[in-house]
Amino acid sequence: MELDLVEIAPTADPPVCRIVDYQKFLYQQKKKQKEIKAKSTKVVVKEIRFGPNTDDHDYNFKLKHAIKFLEEGAKVRSYVYFKGRSILFKEQGELLLLRFANDLEEYGKVDQLPKLEGKRMTITISPKKKK
Repeated sequence: MELDLVEIAPTADPPVCRIVDYQKFLYQQKKKQKEIKAKSTKVVVKEIRFGPNTDDHDYNFKLKHAIKFLEEGAKVRSYVYFKGRSILFKEQGELLLLRFANDLEEYGKVDQLPKLEGKRMTITISPKKKK
């Protein structure tokens, strides 16, 4: 009949086998995997960079971009980059990021609070679910 004996569940006790056309079986498995992959959503992470002494106008400009990113469904990773001796202004950078998170409160929720990693202090904000 040109059919094959295919082991379906090798971990079951006793192992489960089925008599099927193996090529057709492989094709259907690939089709299922492709369907699952198409349904899954890809997480996009957008980055916004600040300096420790970022001015209000620049801050507001970047805030508008962050709002747009969150409305599109992308995560926003914002960071303050400390160059040279500006690392002395850690508190200023943290206050800037907390203010940023506070202004974006209605558009997204904070995943990770400000955290200093080397010369960068980062914060991650993910979009709120749409109803």
